[in-house]
Amino acid sequence: MEKTIEINLQTAINLYPSASGDFKTLLENEFGKDALTQKITDRIKTFEDACIYLGLSTGIFLPGDTKDEIAYKKLKVIATALNEGWRPDWTDESQYKYYPWFDLSSGSGLAYNGCDHLCSGSLVGSRLCFKSRDLAIYAGKQFTDIYADFMTL
Repeated sequence: MEKTIEINLQTAINLYPSASGDFKTLLENEFGKDALTQKITDRIKTFEDACIYLGLSTGIFLPGDTKDEIAYKKLKVIATALNEGWRPDWTDESQYKYYPWFDLSSGSGLAYNGCDHLCSGSLVGSRLCFKSRDLAIYAGKQFTDIYADFMTL
């Protein structure tokens, strides 16, 4: 008995890193190696991209959600997607956890201002940390508007 399965590009991207040799070759032949090995920062440019990557609906908001609540939900989805399955271990003080850092000055609004890591303390929501400095920088620059909605009234 022969069965057929369909795999979309996003599913193939998710399967590719842990695929066996033959399956990896099959995926490469079907989708192209470049499409399967694209950096996460090239794939996640918007909140909608993050939802597609995670297989979520973009309609995760409730009636009555405020602007900052909507932004927080978006940032949790974006951080989850960019971290590609990595979860911070809050019992491991030696594991760096990176956060985008913003400057809020009158007249200029919220502007990305750098990146930092903390080992034992936190100045931002723990779900919004990243596994690398580069990802924190990318998130801070790419999603500044969403961070502004989250951090300001």
